[in-house]
Amino acid sequence: MAQTDWEWPMTDSQKSHSERAALLRPILYEMTTPVEDPTAATHSGKALSLNISSGGMLVLMDQAPAVEQVMKVYVPTPISVAETPTLAEVRWTRRLPFGKTNGNVTYFVGLKFMF
Repeated sequence: MAQTDWEWPMTDSQKSHSERAALLRPILYEMTTPVEDPTAATHSGKALSLNISSGGMLVLMDQAPAVEQVMKVYVPTPISVAETPTLAEVRWTRRLPFGKTNGNVTYFVGLKFMF
């Protein structure tokens, strides 16, 4: 469910967030194609990672992918020449309350790694 308001519900969920580490890096991603339409074009692009944990990551994107959309994200590693492709599922999206005057908007996107 995409939410367009800045007023987000607040919950005390520090327990689930304690293992997050800041990771401010550009990452590449590819949207997977739906099983029912294997001829669909693959969309790829760049996002900005904000934080990461063993379970997922938070990124900024210039689009709001559908919840449950599966993406291949290229997770940065400590060695700058290596990136690890990982499947992740979109769990939620939130539109930032400010955008550019040309109509471009940015979204927080919560991803859950699929193991």
